[in-house]
Amino acid sequence: MRTFAVSALREPPFPARRHGATDRVALESIDWALRHKLIRTGHRLHRLRRADAAGLAGRACPEGPIDRLRLLTDLISWLFVMDDACDEDGLGEAPTRLAPTVAALLDVLDRQGAPAGGPATDAGPLGEALGDLCRRVRATGSPAFLLRFVGDVREYLLALLWEAANREHGRVPELAEYVQMRRHTGAVHPSFTLTELAAGPPPDPSSRADPALVALDLLAADLVCWCNDVFSYGKENVSQPDAHNLVTVIAAGRPAGEEAVALRAAADRFNDSLATYLATEKALLATGHDGFQPALTARRNWIRATYDWSLGADRYA
Repeated sequence: MRTFAVSALREPPFPARRHGATDRVALESIDWALRHKLIRTGHRLHRLRRADAAGLAGRACPEGPIDRLRLLTDLISWLFVMDDACDEDGLGEAPTRLAPTVAALLDVLDRQGAPAGGPATDAGPLGEALGDLCRRVRATGSPAFLLRFVGDVREYLLALLWEAANREHGRVPELAEYVQMRRHTGAVHPSFTLTELAAGPPPDPSSRADPALVALDLLAADLVCWCNDVFSYGKENVSQPDAHNLVTVIAAGRPAGEEAVALRAAADRFNDSLATYLATEKALLATGHDGFQPALTARRNWIRATYDWSLGADRYA
């Protein structure tokens, strides 16, 4: 599948970079996950190491303070653990099984990074680690980023319940529905938020609400998710088709046996959206509005990082 992805997907025309502290942060993030008991020794530790959260974060955030790179890497590690618990360990098999965990994690988010030591929750290690992430975002002294981050993670958690309902009923979503929900199940928005946090002050509210930037944000989220879907399709369909993959969703509307056609259609969707992204970005840059630059840089970096990281990701092997 990697060979197909390399041949079919257009390489994003952005510089490929990597933060100089990536290897150091990789070790520190594994220690963080162990300290919060997200993982222990054995299979789950090996799985998280192979996922290479720091390799992805270091490409998405190739410059900036090391502590902000650590924060992004720890978020990605947390997301990998959560996704693996849902996809591979059975937590996301049905909404009734996942809902208590989601409710406990929402309770953590409701506290918005308040200092530790408040009333106990039932969130366990996932909640303890998520609370630590929220407290560290709060400690940066940027309420705007904290509120964005909490809202972004909340949308991710609620979208996981949608996935669980689909799994329980063996349901493949319609394409438009999948495109919308994939932006949230992919946890792209909280990742963008922490990448922007590493870049400096947030854009002013009027810039954030600019329709052109909103459109660009959605395009960037789609590109990250669809690149992921094409590269991961082979691994996710070893035993049976994964309903939460763009290729599977496209194939569901076609005659049986047209997997190759669906793969090409998914790649074409990525390539067409990349062309639209570049045109939209060019128009934004032409306005000369400096407030857009951190957001544009973060999204450029994420699109390129996802492509480069996927080329060698053991997670999809």
